[in-house]
Amino acid sequence: MQSISNTILGKIVDRKAEELTERLKQHSLYDIEQLALAASPVRGFAKALQGKRPAVIAEVKKASPSKGVIRQDFDPAEIAAQYQRAGAACLSVLTDIDFFQGADENIAIAKKHCNLPILRKDFLIDPYQVVEARALQADCILLIVAALSDQQLQEMSQTAFEQNLDVLVEVHDEAELDRALQLSEHCLLGVNNRNLKTFEVDLNTSLRLKKRLDPSRNLVTESGIATTNDVRMMQDHGINTFLVGESFMKQPDPAQAFYELFGDVAVI
Repeated sequence: MQSISNTILGKIVDRKAEELTERLKQHSLYDIEQLALAASPVRGFAKALQGKRPAVIAEVKKASPSKGVIRQDFDPAEIAAQYQRAGAACLSVLTDIDFFQGADENIAIAKKHCNLPILRKDFLIDPYQVVEARALQADCILLIVAALSDQQLQEMSQTAFEQNLDVLVEVHDEAELDRALQLSEHCLLGVNNRNLKTFEVDLNTSLRLKKRLDPSRNLVTESGIATTNDVRMMQDHGINTFLVGESFMKQPDPAQAFYELFGDVAVI
């Protein structure tokens, strides 16, 4: 595991450790487990991505560390409904407060206004937060390999499966991919084209790492997909699953932005 100290990702992870301590004081693991048991039934996230070409995970995101506020008129209920009408397979909902201006309650709000499975998009570092994701009504969690040890990845993915959650494991380079491949094949693989240490974007990251996978292994390309040419380039290399947020969020009408990006490349 490479050092992430003195990087944006490192700062976020340090804050997550503080946040975890704060939350444990408010609610014990037992309390969270009881809330998870009472949560609404899981919607199959991985299953929803199957058979769609392209399959789009549309993101509900107000802000980011690199761009600041992306959407001023941020209404997660309306955005979720628009994404469903546009044809998204799943949603990604930011819950990080300090760096992305997200909120835990946005998952339940989005879920109430659409029938799509939801990924809790956050920087999880402990099994407690995995159980918490289920309590928040998430259907899938994100595990960022760059931020976690092999032991953390194993423990947290196992906890997720015990909670009937799907797992999206995110990598950015060959070393991280090799570590991700040690996990259960039931985990979804995502390649973030944005380097979380510098926040620079390079779409070739997905193309390069796709070559290292068995052709049958699906890959989610994340970040930097902004034009139909970007989409076609990924599809030409066998990548048909996309996580897109900023390209939709910065437009007045997210549903129209969805149509413009994916409408001409959809395979019915």
